[in-house]
Amino acid sequence: MPSVFSGLDPAAYSTHVLHDSARMWPETNCYIDLWIEVLNTIGLPPEAMLGFTMGQDFEGDQFTFFKVPLEDLEALYGIRCTELAIYDDVERHIAVQIARGRLCLVEMDSFHMPDTKGVAYRIEHGKTTVAINRLDPIGRELDYFHNGGFFRLDGEDYDGVFQKNQPADALPFLPYAEFAKFAERPPAEAEIRQTARRLLAFHFARRPAENPIRAFAKVFAAEVEAIADRPFSVFHKYAFNTLRQVGANFELAGSHLDWLSPEFAAASSAARCLSEAAKSVQFQMARAVTRRKFEPLHAALDPAAEAWDAMVGQLERQI
Repeated sequence: MPSVFSGLDPAAYSTHVLHDSARMWPETNCYIDLWIEVLNTIGLPPEAMLGFTMGQDFEGDQFTFFKVPLEDLEALYGIRCTELAIYDDVERHIAVQIARGRLCLVEMDSFHMPDTKGVAYRIEHGKTTVAINRLDPIGRELDYFHNGGFFRLDGEDYDGVFQKNQPADALPFLPYAEFAKFAERPPAEAEIRQTARRLLAFHFARRPAENPIRAFAKVFAAEVEAIADRPFSVFHKYAFNTLRQVGANFELAGSHLDWLSPEFAAASSAARCLSEAAKSVQFQMARAVTRRKFEPLHAALDPAAEAWDAMVGQLERQI
């Protein structure tokens, strides 16, 4: 069967260093993780796209679900990504695009995705985005990028992600989908670095006017206390959309600054301190829920807030 990138075998696939298990947050969120691995596959530096991390804010009930802007993908790598209209059978649309060398990004149900075993697979239904490299409707197989790797599903799981076993009167399967067109000749690394430096300045100028960690700290202890008596699944979702998002975001910010230039070492160190602090607070939050002692959470985010100030102060002098 045709594929976008030929010769890829999930069993032999090597992930990018941004997904190394030694990192504080080896996986971030489904969208940015799959782009890291797609760029890894075509030999382009995913670190270059991470300037957008500077714009993350606290949105009142969550931190920004950080995604690489499509304009940045085109500016950096010549990749044009746009919405794929679904008006017919989803598999047919994907097959047409694969035949044209285009990668489809499709929202699917993680309940049917074996790579989420222990988290969502056959446990709970959830929306997640995958990038499909190979589709075999006859053999009922799918090779796809998701989170921090490249995987294959088949059989019942194939039927599940395409909702083939729904009753006749069920709503049609119309997922949100995008497709990516790749440049024949991507820019050279020197040009990518120049563009990345410009985009860093652009996103840094759009950073939150006030420290987003301090904004979060004002509501954090009360919110944790409020979810303490709810099902534990609520705790996990809250942690994912708050501490994991901000921690993973700024670990990636540190990697971006390291890749750009050694001159950003101090700002990179501050970004990593922020990320590490978020990881520590996640454990403190779990203890607070278990022990029903929430007072320590009022000051728990102070180190992360101070690290954000240090990073921003350093970059203000350099950008």
